Amino acid sequence: MSSALPEPQVLAHTKRRLFPDDGEAGYAVADTQFATDRWLDDEPVPTEVREALAPFNHVQVGSGYPDLVGVRALENDLLSVDRFGDPPLVAVEAKGYAGGTVDVERGVVQAHDRLGEANVAFVAAPAEAVTNTNRTLARDLNVGVLAVDAAGAVEPLEPARVVGNRTTTEVGAIRFQASAQGVTDRSFGLNHPKNYLGYAVALHAAGDTAALVDEHVVGAVADARRGAAFLGLVEERPAGPRLTGLGREVVRFAVRHEGSMDAALARFAGWQGSGRRFCDLDPAWGQLARRVVYDYPATELLVAELQTMAEDGERDPSLVDLVTTLHRHHPSFTVELFVRGTDDARERVLTADGELREAALRDGAVYHSPTVFQLKAMLYHAGLLAERGAEPSNLDPTADSWRLRDPLDPK
Repeated sequence: MSSALPEPQVLAHTKRRLFPDDGEAGYAVADTQFATDRWLDDEPVPTEVREALAPFNHVQVGSGYPDLVGVRALENDLLSVDRFGDPPLVAVEAKGYAGGTVDVERGVVQAHDRLGEANVAFVAAPAEAVTNTNRTLARDLNVGVLAVDAAGAVEPLEPARVVGNRTTTEVGAIRFQASAQGVTDRSFGLNHPKNYLGYAVALHAAGDTAALVDEHVVGAVADARRGAAFLGLVEERPAGPRLTGLGREVVRFAVRHEGSMDAALARFAGWQGSGRRFCDLDPAWGQLARRVVYDYPATELLVAELQTMAEDGERDPSLVDLVTTLHRHHPSFTVELFVRGTDDARERVLTADGELREAALRDGAVYHSPTVFQLKAMLYHAGLLAERGAEPSNLDPTADSWRLRDPLDPK
């Protein structure tokens, strides 16, 4: 590439600045147009640039699709306020050289449009292309300006002003991924909800939590703890995990239903190794698991779509059928929930315009294991789905059934 920064390079430097890989909570996706190895005029895009921009998705924010959208707490010099409650939803429009001038003004206007749903909007451009006129316009429109140099340094010329927004399912998909409950390759390590309920019970019981979980619930203590957090039963704090309101309800149920904490732990010990559907093994605990699993943000969306499909005559949809249909109504959420963000999965599944390549959906390797295996298995144990999940390596997406166990007949 030439020293005149093209758009992918500008965006990659910007993403490293706003969303550094430092272990802090956050999540960001670049638009699917950047999932290419060649840019304008067939100019090659370096591998390290594409790796920096991944994962990719086509997320509508306002009336368009920002080049980068994510959620993360930003450094103070990037914002016009010192504090902001929850991590803001950030939208970025990047402008770079493409054989002529850089249209920074257009980037400012595009970024301003995103403030209908984003909390913070930036335009990022090569440093020498930003004019005082651009900066004045950005200040008037509450847009931040980021100057990017050839070495990769990103300087905030104008801080962004934080604004409110309205939430949609598409924007919610990014907030979901950035939250403690987002789907990643490390989310649900176990496929039975009793392990996560058991962790909550053990956390409240007297004694060492890890030892109690290992003895009475499951040997994979770290997976049980992480899954309990994903289901919203515990919250991770510097001093250690703490029960949430939902987690405390699980403990109250355990004491009332079993009579004591010791009896509850003994009940979990008796379930170890059982392969029976949980809602049949113990209907009362199964009903509690159903409530907890249904409270998980993705469950209601999935069940509602499957019910609609059943009413339309598609009572036994395959995984491919479900993803294809769900993508029509909730494209960003579908991609975040089902398609892996690593390797080349999203490039294979999505076109530059964010449309699905259905042929790629027939390959089990493109799917998130936490969704198609662990989450699906939990929906099965809770009595919501008729069949269990399968590991992507053993998955035939065209035959994998996502049938509701008890679909309602239409009125």
